[in-house]
Amino acid sequence: MKALFSKLGFGATEEEVPEIVQGDTPTLQGADLAVAYFSSRSGGDLHDFLRVSPHRFLFGLLDVAGKRESSASVLQAAQLCFRSSGEQLFAAAELNESEAMVELSRRLNLEIMRAAGGVRSCPAFAGCYNEELGTVCYVNAGHTPGLLRDDDSVVELPATGLPLGLFSLAPTDARIVGLGRKGSLAVVSRGVVEAESKSAEFGLDGVKSAMQGGATSAKDLSQNILQRMQDFMHSAPKHNDVTALTLTRGN
Repeated sequence: MKALFSKLGFGATEEEVPEIVQGDTPTLQGADLAVAYFSSRSGGDLHDFLRVSPHRFLFGLLDVAGKRESSASVLQAAQLCFRSSGEQLFAAAELNESEAMVELSRRLNLEIMRAAGGVRSCPAFAGCYNEELGTVCYVNAGHTPGLLRDDDSVVELPATGLPLGLFSLAPTDARIVGLGRKGSLAVVSRGVVEAESKSAEFGLDGVKSAMQGGATSAKDLSQNILQRMQDFMHSAPKHNDVTALTLTRGN
């Protein structure tokens, strides 16, 4: 259970000065993935990733409603479901990635409701990166839009369904997008886009601006997003959990 608590980010105290923490960096073929977050984690952000086949890599960012203390059991149940179901659903050499992603969302939805003993809103963005094809099959269950950058622009990946944990039967679609040779994908928590300074929000435009600098490593990109947000606020965030998960290709 210690490994779970470490990944979930428990342990920070209110007295600590929030700082940007870089999470584990996995090894991918022809791409890299990184996660950065502020150490003062009191909300329900949960990030996780794992290899599910020789050429597929699963990642996700969830935001369980409520304070971290009250949602701890839900967070742990969601992570266990994400890992066990992900390994089971994506292990086959030949599979329909969209169907597998929809089924993963269905299982997560039911497990969140079971662990919560009822309704518990959980916006979620989960994707499967195919290293052979350079594609991401994803679901966006009421989460902040993902952002996909190519050579010319940054496009939004909007919701494909309702947040998890609200209805036992909540249909969610899966979509597939391609990452160009120097493309990147960023998924940020609500705490990033809702960061405020003088009644103005950092917003998705702030994240898009951080991505427009061109090709960079995932570690540098996730760090840059949070650093720009902190510079925008002129202080470390305390309003919510703040997480940036990024995937870059060809760096």
